[in-house]
Amino acid sequence: MIWAAEAGNDCFVARAEAGETGRVIGVDFTPEMIEKANENVKKLGFTNVEFVKGDIDNMPLDSDLADVIVSNCVLNLVPNKQAVFKEIHRVLKPNGHFSISDIVLSGQLPEKIRSVASMYAGCVSGAVEKDIYLKYIQETGFKNITIQKEKNIVIPNEELQNHLSADEIAIYKKDLDIIKSITVYAEK
Repeated sequence: MIWAAEAGNDCFVARAEAGETGRVIGVDFTPEMIEKANENVKKLGFTNVEFVKGDIDNMPLDSDLADVIVSNCVLNLVPNKQAVFKEIHRVLKPNGHFSISDIVLSGQLPEKIRSVASMYAGCVSGAVEKDIYLKYIQETGFKNITIQKEKNIVIPNEELQNHLSADEIAIYKKDLDIIKSITVYAEK
């Protein structure tokens, strides 16, 4: 099992699913997060959770290694999503699967919103159209692609007012289902 790391929290949840004999590997590209996650592993005394430094579009892991790959709002931070899906496909064992939660779009975000750092950090700025996102998965060779969850994400008025005029907000709010959180499942 592989899990994208956030100081290890998601990996520790995955550990419960993997069981005592399962193995969980967290991948993160920041040395600080790897260090913090490893500190948490020591504090909790886990022996089957490890963390490696690397980019998810070029994972430092063997091919056909993982039964399951899980990611929570990470792909939007990577410019080349196609490369990430290719890496996920490479690292999964035959018949392995992934479950990825991410942000997608069903329309165009105003450029003023796309360029805001807080929107990038919130996984919104890096989002692509839902159809394109699913196309990347399909083109990589995954099968049984299923959207397990989908819900609209609303940017609070206070945040919009920091970046858009009243007229721009009115135009943006005509289509409040532009930003969506989805969870996608697919098999190798």
